[in-house]
Amino acid sequence: MQPSDVLRDTQARSFGYGDGASREIARPVACEVPVNIVYEPTPFAVMMATPADLEDFAVGFSLTEGVVDTIEDIRSIRMEQAEQGMRLIVGLTAKTMQRHLARKRSLAGRTGCGLCGIEDLGQLPLGRAVPPLDVFLGTAAIGRALKIIESHQPLNQATRAVHAAAWCDLSGDVLLVREDVGRHNALDKLIGAMARSGDANRRGFLLITSRCSFEMVEKAAMSGVCVVVAMSAPTSLAIERARLHGMTLVAVARQDGAMAFTGEQRLRFGDKG
Repeated sequence: MQPSDVLRDTQARSFGYGDGASREIARPVACEVPVNIVYEPTPFAVMMATPADLEDFAVGFSLTEGVVDTIEDIRSIRMEQAEQGMRLIVGLTAKTMQRHLARKRSLAGRTGCGLCGIEDLGQLPLGRAVPPLDVFLGTAAIGRALKIIESHQPLNQATRAVHAAAWCDLSGDVLLVREDVGRHNALDKLIGAMARSGDANRRGFLLITSRCSFEMVEKAAMSGVCVVVAMSAPTSLAIERARLHGMTLVAVARQDGAMAFTGEQRLRFGDKG
């Protein structure tokens, strides 16, 4: 993926509030395009996304939406340029496709709320309970990850307009990052990248630069993550779902401290674990 695929230079006028002075500047902005996810041959969803790491997005989205159980349920992935955006065409195994077609759901137009197309409250997504892994995380590792995460976000450094989801090890090193204009998309891309790498190790923690809503918790639970750290605040339902799944949820995470909302037993305060 070339920088021109995810960045566009645009002209803007920079001004202050007091002196009336202004000047023309060139400002990079993040690309956002409609991506039509098609489970061949049936269109399934249209997502607004950054056109990078779309194979990861296809895998992660398919996993977290419950369309597939494992990456082996996916036969192929290909991309097509369309007049108004892009098509991400996913080929499923015959058994998986049959199950998918029996599932009545439409997500066309979903861009952030995570619930468009749901017809009944009983259809709210519910991830699997997180396995009781013997993961213990020193809080100093969270601080370390927060200090270095920005250096792993080249698109956000250029635009200040995108979210990131990162997988970090128990020492706080950032191992893998995906960025996108959509926080859900960034997380799906990360989960997809981890699945495609064949790394089933979940002995680490997820760091997201956005707020933590219930959909983010559900996606993390679906991928087997047991510790989520969010730089912004959680919602009440996110906390309830994290508690339901036995997940550790740390949020309002800043370099000088954070708040543990659930699963404090996994945290080792003041040390590196």
